[in-house]
Amino acid sequence: MLAGSVLATSNRFADTFSYDQEALPDAKPWTSAEFQNDSEEFQFAVIGDRTGGANQEHTFKLAMGQLNLLQPDFVINVGDMIEGYSDDKAELNAEWDEVDAILAELDMPFFRVPGNHDIANNVAQEVWRKRHGATFYHFAYNDTLFVVLDSEDPPREAPEGIKDKLELYNRLQVEDPPKAQAMLAEFMSDEAVIAALVKPVEFSDDQLAYVKDTLAKYPDVRWTFLFLHEPAWENPSDSFKKIQGMLKDRRHTFLAGHLHYYDYDLIDGHEHITMGPAGASFHHEGPGNVDHIMWVTMTGDGPQIANIALKGIFDRKGLDPELFGAYDRKGYPPAEVSKEEE
Repeated sequence: MLAGSVLATSNRFADTFSYDQEALPDAKPWTSAEFQNDSEEFQFAVIGDRTGGANQEHTFKLAMGQLNLLQPDFVINVGDMIEGYSDDKAELNAEWDEVDAILAELDMPFFRVPGNHDIANNVAQEVWRKRHGATFYHFAYNDTLFVVLDSEDPPREAPEGIKDKLELYNRLQVEDPPKAQAMLAEFMSDEAVIAALVKPVEFSDDQLAYVKDTLAKYPDVRWTFLFLHEPAWENPSDSFKKIQGMLKDRRHTFLAGHLHYYDYDLIDGHEHITMGPAGASFHHEGPGNVDHIMWVTMTGDGPQIANIALKGIFDRKGLDPELFGAYDRKGYPPAEVSKEEE
């Protein structure tokens, strides 16, 4: 009998896998690895920023269809779903209505994380709480704890004229893409913007107490995932260090967004990951400049993480030429492409 040619058939596969044992009594035309169908394993997806200069090719909307192809148990975002930076409730609610219409296409739950664009001021926070409830919360799933933090606690002071600049930038992406890129480059080099990006993220005493209480309620979960918008570990405040201290004796992973660029940090043996965008503007060039989703499989040994570029996922019919703009950030929005081809 050839080594490695017989599939391991433990009792847990008895009702799942079967074959003609009379026809294949000895050597088997498959390898000996066990099936990856452990009932304790599950999969979820993480998706990055939609806004902060949303692209005009509907990349985030495309991602919803791709997530339905992959069928994770649930999806969780890391903030910035609307452009925001308005103190007009009607305008903010209209932006959330647009987002909710996109999310309604998903077959599975979508968990929100507040970003600086989502709750940029007191009015935006009020709208969030009325529509979505708490800005920090937790849930448990299959012996795994998920904690959502509010990195905008309280909201930071908005860059001067940010709302008008975002509206102009989004319009220029269609009317004059090179000018849009020049505008973004100038914005990202502004000293005030740079200072805001490196400013430590603070967490209120109420939020720290909440984290401590939540962790105490779930002392023995096999893993803890923490989601927040801004990667607070880049320049950790004393309050964030307190959160890290609460977690030092448990297995955990941090995930954030905000920077529109994928980055991986291993801090004291724990993974801290900054998501790339899913439609938000690219802030600078480099390998982390990619629209993607993160596919996480929770195993008995911890999370197995795969990053999938959105342009690498398409349905059984193959690539759709009308979506090339959304796949690769080039060309016109799908709707405009359709009009030209008619």
